[in-house]
Amino acid sequence: MNKQTHYPSYDVMKEQDAWDAHTRSIVNARLLHEHKYHFLSTVEAECLRAWCALLMNDDRGEIIQYVLSHIDESLAGNKGEGQRKKGVPPAKVLLREGLKAIDESGWMTDSRPFFQLDESKQRQIMQEISDGALASTEAWEGIPQKELFQKLLVLTVEAYYSHPQVWSEIGYGGPAYPRGYVRADFGQLDPWEAVKQP
Repeated sequence: MNKQTHYPSYDVMKEQDAWDAHTRSIVNARLLHEHKYHFLSTVEAECLRAWCALLMNDDRGEIIQYVLSHIDESLAGNKGEGQRKKGVPPAKVLLREGLKAIDESGWMTDSRPFFQLDESKQRQIMQEISDGALASTEAWEGIPQKELFQKLLVLTVEAYYSHPQVWSEIGYGGPAYPRGYVRADFGQLDPWEAVKQP
């Protein structure tokens, strides 16, 4: 899928010499194509792949794979969540059981797993989950649908917009440290920033 961009010739990775070594290594690691999962099973990953591609309206393999790897890494780690609504299970439980319930919804809709459904059926299931209106089954017991949708949305957007290719497409110049911005007034750009094309 070709994404529309106002910055067709901009490549944020050409600016990496201005970043410090630590920042450069973090950003370059986002371009790696390895995808050994530490938390997700293969079926969960394929369900999540379809979900994230639909949510971001982007089915480019390398970017969605990075999103999956980022989410997998977040779930495999032992970082806390900060805060969570009362009655909402921890993220690891919410996503593991939620992906299982999403997959079951695919089977109930069209006798196939979610990731094999056509896009219109996937969208219908996603919409019903976001509204908290999907028919309740045993698989959904203890899994609040709206909160699952919100958690998947936050994790997906967070990962998607941290990919350097997406940065280039939205004209984001990457990390400002240690170079910093000099021209900070409205409408002014530093020489290294992306220029919007008509």
